[in-house]
Amino acid sequence: MAMRIGIDATCWANDRGYGRFTRELVTAMTALSPGDQFVCLLDRRSADRFTLSGSHITSIVVDEDGPEAGGAAVTGAGRSPIDMLRFTRAVHRARLDVFFSPSVYGYFPLPLGLPAVVTVHDAIPERFPRLTLPTWRDRLFWRMKVRLALWQSRLVLTVSDYAARDVAKYLRVPSGRMRVTLEGVAAEYEPSRRDEDVRAAAERAGVPAGARWLIYVGGFGPHKHVDVLVRAHAAATKLAGGAPIVLLLVGPSSDGFHQDIAAIRQAIDDCGTAPLVKWAGYLPDAELRHLHSGALALVLASASEGFGLPAVEAARCGTPVIATTESPLPELLEGGGLFVPPDDVAALTDAIVQLATNEERRRTLGRRALERAGLLNWSASARVALDALREAARTQPALAVSDLKGSRP
Repeated sequence: MAMRIGIDATCWANDRGYGRFTRELVTAMTALSPGDQFVCLLDRRSADRFTLSGSHITSIVVDEDGPEAGGAAVTGAGRSPIDMLRFTRAVHRARLDVFFSPSVYGYFPLPLGLPAVVTVHDAIPERFPRLTLPTWRDRLFWRMKVRLALWQSRLVLTVSDYAARDVAKYLRVPSGRMRVTLEGVAAEYEPSRRDEDVRAAAERAGVPAGARWLIYVGGFGPHKHVDVLVRAHAAATKLAGGAPIVLLLVGPSSDGFHQDIAAIRQAIDDCGTAPLVKWAGYLPDAELRHLHSGALALVLASASEGFGLPAVEAARCGTPVIATTESPLPELLEGGGLFVPPDDVAALTDAIVQLATNEERRRTLGRRALERAGLLNWSASARVALDALREAARTQPALAVSDLKGSRP
């Protein structure tokens, strides 16, 4: 039976992983299910980048006031009560059968009784609250938002079995209420076909001619352990020999999330590697694809990753990864990289040296990474999400008001 599905699309313009998740997943859902009606709720910022159209797609732009307009879908920002009421009323007027929140970050209260599914990508804010939410106020409002989202949702979607275990442990969501949908890889990511494209991208990023490079993609919060990567890179450059190894840091230096750029810069100063560390800022997919294709490896040494999309995107370009064991990546990219415990400078250094000094092994890992990443696609993810929405629409609420006490950071 056809459904009228509401979607919180306010993350559409976000350049982090959950913004990508929203764009790719919702696009795949609408392509797979043209018989359903999709009603996408947008704020001003997301409306500027919204790309979906079709007779079965309706977009509703909810006007927001104040400096936070369009920026509520981050950990440290929030909508005003008036703005939240506007979104709640818009959902009520849309007369929906079920509602989908692709991320808990932008969650707003839903009309009581509306079946809903919310995506909780990981439990990192609960595991590492002071590394991700630096003030007590941030932690308080985050906890309130997550509790409300879990209470109002009949099912919880998450992005890996690893993330599901953490959500069950730290947010006390029963496994029977969770559904796992893996992420996919955007079509732009594939191995570069021309060496000159790779060299030109490297030059634009500041890599000297003849140098090799490692690449990091993501935010610069303390839990990402970029300072640990800086120290491991410095040690590896002394041990590996050969052409210089540049560390490319790709990502916005300010996007509303907690960042600790000062600690990273201090690590660079301590190691004396400023000439070998390049801050590339945010880069579009087409540019990033070439940098991935020519890199020694992508490094993601975080304290934890619910999925680790940057690593999978690099793998789809035929690039091996060096990634944290606190993630699903050892399983998702099995045989496609080296996996090290977080915060282990020695292990991370050794992994970099291995790939910098053994080209045959690096190529073998890269081929396997490409193969494994090729198994992931957004259509499969969309099928899981659509099934969860249909299931939620026909089931009874799973939580009582008393269950609001169940989650805590």
